Amino acid sequence: MQWLAKAQFQRMKADGTPVGGAIEVLYNPTEYTLSKGVQIAEIPIPGLDSPILQYIRGQTETLTIDLFFDTTDDGTGPEATAVTKKTDALYRLLKMDAETHAPPIVLFTWGADSFPGHSGSGGLGSLGTTGGSQTRAGFKGVVESVRQRFTYFSSLGVPLRAVLSLQIKEYKTLAEMVAEFNPQSPDRTKAHVVQQGETITGIAGLAAENPRDWRVIAELNGLDDPFDLAPGTVLAIPPTA
Repeated sequence: MQWLAKAQFQRMKADGTPVGGAIEVLYNPTEYTLSKGVQIAEIPIPGLDSPILQYIRGQTETLTIDLFFDTTDDGTGPEATAVTKKTDALYRLLKMDAETHAPPIVLFTWGADSFPGHSGSGGLGSLGTTGGSQTRAGFKGVVESVRQRFTYFSSLGVPLRAVLSLQIKEYKTLAEMVAEFNPQSPDRTKAHVVQQGETITGIAGLAAENPRDWRVIAELNGLDDPFDLAPGTVLAIPPTA
C-alpha cells in the first residue's frame, strides 16, 4: 500500500519563492473541503417569464481543513509538552507579515507533490484530468481563520491534544487570473484590465467596439463612479454584437 507523505504548509512570496522552512503537520487530515462560487446577474427582459442569467465573475475558492495534534507521547505528567508548541506555528500564519503588512501567502501540499487524487499521483487515482482542484500541486492562499479546540489536558492543566480548523482563501496574482481567463470568442463576456489613464468610454470603444456602450459596462460591473477607474481593476465586458 502506498502511503501519503505528511501534509505541510510553506510560506511563499507573491512570486512563488519559498520563505523559510516548511511547517509539517503532525497527522494527515482525514478530509478537506473545497468551496467556490460564481456571481450571476439576473437581467430582466420585458415579457419573459424569467430573467436572462449573465455570468459576472468567479468568487474566491476556500479550503477548509481540520488538523489533529497530540503530544501525549512525551508523557502526561508534570513534564508534559504543551501541544501549543506544535500549533503555534500555524496560528502565526494569521499574523501580519512585517514586509507586506498582510498575512503571509502559504502553499498547502499533501503527498509527494500534490493533493490526493491528483491526475499525476500514480496509484492514488485520478478524480479529474482537465482542470479543477485535482490537477494542482497544492493550494496557495492566505489563512483567513484558525479555530483551536483543545480536547485533552494534563493534571496541571497543560493542553496536550488539539484540533485546528483552518480556512484558507485562494491567492492568485492578477496576471495569473487574466492568463487563466483569456477569453477568445467575440460572442462571450470578456475581461479587461484597466490601465493607467484609461477611461470608461475608451474601454467601451476598444473592448466593446462602441464608446456609447460605457453605460452597459458600468451597470454590468456595478460601478459607483465609472469615470474614476483605478488602474488594475478587472472589468467584465459584455458580448459584442
